[in-house]
Amino acid sequence: MSDAKAPAKLNKVDKAAILLLSLGETDAAQVLRHLGPKEVQRVGVAMSQMRNIQREQVEGVMGEFVSTVGDQTSLGVGADGYIRKMLTQALGEDKAGNLIDRILLGGSTSGLDSLKWMEPRAVADVIRYEHPQIQAIVVAYLDPDQAGEVLGHFDHKVRLDIVLRVSSLNTVQPAALKELNLILEKQFSGSASTTRASMGGVKRAADIMNFLDSSIEGQLMDSIREVDADLSGQIEDLMFVFDNLADVDDKGIQALMREVSSDVLVLALKGADEAIKEKVFKNMSKRAAELLRDDLEARGPVRVSDVETAQKEVLTIARRMADAGEIVLGGAGGEAMI
Repeated sequence: MSDAKAPAKLNKVDKAAILLLSLGETDAAQVLRHLGPKEVQRVGVAMSQMRNIQREQVEGVMGEFVSTVGDQTSLGVGADGYIRKMLTQALGEDKAGNLIDRILLGGSTSGLDSLKWMEPRAVADVIRYEHPQIQAIVVAYLDPDQAGEVLGHFDHKVRLDIVLRVSSLNTVQPAALKELNLILEKQFSGSASTTRASMGGVKRAADIMNFLDSSIEGQLMDSIREVDADLSGQIEDLMFVFDNLADVDDKGIQALMREVSSDVLVLALKGADEAIKEKVFKNMSKRAAELLRDDLEARGPVRVSDVETAQKEVLTIARRMADAGEIVLGGAGGEAMI
């Protein structure tokens, strides 16, 4: 929160963008082929917004990259262990787990992966008339934010059925993947495998619920409570909402604010409790806190939907950082510290 005019500190996405811009079109394209849709989008936006990057910053990024590769690469020796360690460090345990299984256990989910590149409405259209269990498998496999948008294109009754099925999913048998393979008109190379794929569960359902519009989320939670009160309680316990940021430690809040743009932060705080605002203010320099207070007062009335969108963006960044081990989320969705 220093007011010094040193070059802006680069986050990981900015560093990736600088590295790819330095590689040139051909080599950068080869790297991007190995990224998922969300990563391509984030890095692509960062690349398009790069302006006036100083030579020292480029050299610093290159030096860090060479150092990291030199320290971590262990070609031909303990490859499985290296892959597990590398992916876990890069993605966090939750996201890395399924990817590690697909790489090391021979599972193939190319058809499912292709859905991640599609618009949520298109995904909803693909599975709209399929068996509810197939719908649940697809929704459970998608990233929670995309899954939430997909659910938004179904009516309430279908949403309820899908979320209940996602909550009860733990593993998926090869026969179910074969059925899904027919729907997607893809071939799973692992269709003959006896390895079950892990997906779904109460935590996955909670993650998806976090990305639903608040009106849909409330109605859906009420219906789940009517069907299974215990399940609704488990989902609520695992959901991480904006108010839970008050339980994140100061170091985590400071790290989070470095990744959130000032415009998004101001909009998100417009609808926040005083406890959240004070948490943010106390983790800023005195001058920065005063400027933020002034921005909040000067902003005037804003639409509730705009505030909710900004808060969801902050939560998305917070969850990504938590998955990467950069912060620990407090509140109901966080892991207790001892």
